[in-house]
Amino acid sequence: MLEFPKWKYALIAVVLLASVIYSLPNIYPQQPAVQISVNRGELETGLTGRVEALLKSNGITPVGVAIENGDVMVRLANPEDQIKAADIIRPELGARYTAALNLASTVPAWLSGLGAKPMTLGLDLQGGVHFLMQVDQQAALDKRTNAYAEEIRAALREAKISGYDVTSTSQGIRVTFASETDRNKTLSLLGKNFPVLAAVDLPEGQGIGLNIAMLPTEAKLVADGAVDQNINTLRNRIDSLGVSEPVIQRQGSNRIIVQLPGVQDTAEAKDIIGATATLEYRAMIGDMAAAAEAQRSGIVPAEARLYFMRETNPDGSRIPILLSRRVIVSGDQLVDATPGTNPENGQPMVSIKLDTAGGKRMFNHTLDNVGKNMAVVYVERIPETRKVDGVEVRSIKINEDVISSATIQGVFGKDFQTTGLDPQEADRLSKQLKSGALAAPMDFAQERVIGPSLGAENVERGVKAVMFSFVFVLIFFVIYYKMFGIITNLALVLNLLLVVAVMSMFGATLTLPGFAGIALTVGMSVDANVLINERIREELRLGNTPLASIAAGYDKASGTIADANLTALLGGIAMAAFGAGPIRGFGITLIIGILTSMFTAVTVSRAIATLIYGRRRKLKTVSV
Repeated sequence: MLEFPKWKYALIAVVLLASVIYSLPNIYPQQPAVQISVNRGELETGLTGRVEALLKSNGITPVGVAIENGDVMVRLANPEDQIKAADIIRPELGARYTAALNLASTVPAWLSGLGAKPMTLGLDLQGGVHFLMQVDQQAALDKRTNAYAEEIRAALREAKISGYDVTSTSQGIRVTFASETDRNKTLSLLGKNFPVLAAVDLPEGQGIGLNIAMLPTEAKLVADGAVDQNINTLRNRIDSLGVSEPVIQRQGSNRIIVQLPGVQDTAEAKDIIGATATLEYRAMIGDMAAAAEAQRSGIVPAEARLYFMRETNPDGSRIPILLSRRVIVSGDQLVDATPGTNPENGQPMVSIKLDTAGGKRMFNHTLDNVGKNMAVVYVERIPETRKVDGVEVRSIKINEDVISSATIQGVFGKDFQTTGLDPQEADRLSKQLKSGALAAPMDFAQERVIGPSLGAENVERGVKAVMFSFVFVLIFFVIYYKMFGIITNLALVLNLLLVVAVMSMFGATLTLPGFAGIALTVGMSVDANVLINERIREELRLGNTPLASIAAGYDKASGTIADANLTALLGGIAMAAFGAGPIRGFGITLIIGILTSMFTAVTVSRAIATLIYGRRRKLKTVSV
């Protein structure tokens, strides 16, 4: 009558083993560290020894200096040494490297090899920096207006309309014509090709022309899209730089919250957030001799700008090149960028896919310029923060290098490849370009630092709250339900282990509300076991045999437990789906806890009860 399938015992054993393995990493504390990443090229030989000697000469003995996942990881004994080490390393290594504060894992290699990793702690538990950033949506609207102005010029040229003038203004686009016929022809052209633009005649006395502006619905899409694109760009940039579990989310119509757990240096965090890289495709003007002469004389043609190739001469001097001031296409017209290898020569490359407007411009340029040279300019904008008289002063350093200049062999449009990059640079550039450049500038509206000591205090209090609630429940169950109280306690221990293991496996971020969620799931698991135990008591009072009472208690309580947990599960799903930050974290923890508590209460406790009582066919009493 009281039976339990052997395959379920095997399942519980596997779950128990997996829970232990994937919970173990959480007992290994993270170590303060400085992560050194190369911005361009490869790590120089002997860099680890150089860094270690540098720190020791300044009175800091690192716990270890080694190359991990392509970066140099300098492990320190405490956060104070971590900050001092970063301040020493940065000026010594210069702009070629980025030295960022990080937290290094101390999990043994055999556990990491199994994919086991500790739960990531949120900003409120390990400290970090919090920024509130305001997006300049007007700049995004101006940028789109300028793009529409360029497209209108191209459309007027194709329509063979002459004597026009297209100017971008603060209100939109102003177009003047030589005749009413050209005006009427342009109105028809706008209605056909630019349905999101509205045109009205110029005020009387200002000549023949039109004031053109985006429709309100289009302007709102552009403004909202700027915020969304900036969020995606920030997420890709921060993820690619190794900041663990950042929080990047929208607040209101034009603000973005950025939280970087574990980072304590606001200047470094600002540099991470503000750094951008993009590509510009420009036509080459003249030849290399003309560029050398322009560099020597300082006289540059009006339609050109003087750039320099990334490659240098054998003597180390830079190679000048003259490029058109007009950009053919740029990174903000990019749809996708994928790193790869050129099958013909084995060189790194980035496969570029442009949007429709960018593809059309590239097609038109290559169609008219086969046999001529086009250059690719790598533009990197690096924010620099320095303190002057105790006040932070921010500036932008712009690096522009021509990574390749090649002859246009044929006509192409939306899809093509860019070469001239090293492997690491190709990978990093593809990540930074995938969401395009920042759609609009951003200002730091608010910033604050949460210290690691406060985070450590929150962790201590959270663990204490969970453990006290857990211990009180265990004691109560043993006193009140006796043997079945012990069974319940074993199920509760496995439930807590399961919650930690699942959250670790899926990379969930544990926050202070997450601790509350764990404490709540302990209580909900208690509810399920109380239902089972009371149902067994009720069956015994009705005169059923002990074995029949145990079996009936589990069978009849299971449906009630499922119904009771379903409503809470729906609430957790709603919080996880529609909430943000702490609310979402609480919802995720609640979902995991409900599912594991149902498994341990209904399945695990029954398995234990069957092991204890199942073979005793003449059982007369049950300790419940």
